Amino acid sequence: MSQRVEHNPLQDALAALLDQGLDGAGEALRILVDEASKIERSHFLNAHPYERSADRLGSANGFKPKTMKTRMGELTFAVPQVREGGFYPSALEKGSRTDQAVNLMMAEMYVQGVSTRKVIEVLQRLIGPEVSISSTQVSRATEQLDTGLAAWRERPLGVTPYILLDARYERIREAGHIVDCAVLVAVGITADGKRRVLGVSVALSEAEVHWRAFLEGLLRRGLTGVKLIVSDDHAGLKAARRATLPSVPWQRCQFHLQQNAQGYISRIDQRELVGRRIRAIFNAPDRVEAERLLKQAVELWRTDAPKLADWAEANLQDGFTVFNFVAGHRVRLRTTNGLERINREIKRRTRVASIFPNPASCLRLVSALLAETDEDWLEGKIYLNMKLR
Repeated sequence: MSQRVEHNPLQDALAALLDQGLDGAGEALRILVDEASKIERSHFLNAHPYERSADRLGSANGFKPKTMKTRMGELTFAVPQVREGGFYPSALEKGSRTDQAVNLMMAEMYVQGVSTRKVIEVLQRLIGPEVSISSTQVSRATEQLDTGLAAWRERPLGVTPYILLDARYERIREAGHIVDCAVLVAVGITADGKRRVLGVSVALSEAEVHWRAFLEGLLRRGLTGVKLIVSDDHAGLKAARRATLPSVPWQRCQFHLQQNAQGYISRIDQRELVGRRIRAIFNAPDRVEAERLLKQAVELWRTDAPKLADWAEANLQDGFTVFNFVAGHRVRLRTTNGLERINREIKRRTRVASIFPNPASCLRLVSALLAETDEDWLEGKIYLNMKLR
């Protein structure tokens, strides 16, 4: 009886690197991915190759070559097949960051009405003219992009102590008219201290009905453990959060409060002085001191700027909620500046489109941008130390 000779794929990959140096990196990657795919198929079948087992869940059916574009050039992998179907190696299923960049670019071109022929031309400049790309492939990639983005928008959520909410407007063609539609965005800080993009929606306005549907969608997907909401003073959002998250404290963005105060100052030369005083109030070490400084400021403004005094007395305390939280978290929670940076990036990428042909095209591009941001955050450093007390 002949004996099956086993070989070690790791040694083959090492040999490729030793023989060819970095030029052999592609071959080493191919060997390792092929081996990982075979191991994954064994787990899927619940049996090793040639193993007879009552627990086996199916039968292996050889391999099928698949050529893919990678950062190391084109590589042809041996994709393990299963007779009953339903299996595909996860290592080949997940797109690389380069693939995501191509998808994002495709989304932008698609939004702007670029023809399939032009899309192919641009992609071939990126990937190389020797790579054949058909219109069917572009259409399929666009469909896959939409499917993937929809799945990302509907992914399950979990414990998220802090959430930040904001909106920006984009011009969209709707029912033959050009309208300003609101892009609603939610960002959260999770229980492990990571930032995540929780959701995005395109609505006709910031009316309560749209914000309420957006927040209900987050709760339906499993959002829980919310301890603080940070946002600006949108009337529709205020009513919606009271209806959906009535017991959660609200922190009004301190940056927007400082901007709002400028509208109550008649003398231009006083704006900087008032701004410094408001910043001093918000930078107080605790709520007691902040309230003392606010009372002092209101008394000072009562004579020279009575409208500012009335407004400050009625509104600035909305920015004090953050004093109820651990000092190490306050700087990150007192404004929506993190969301403002996201909005600026969205604006930079959507400016070229000028007018979106429909709400779906706007949602596609914004979702692609936010999904990329979300992945960067997930792979990045801890944003807040949630162990602070």
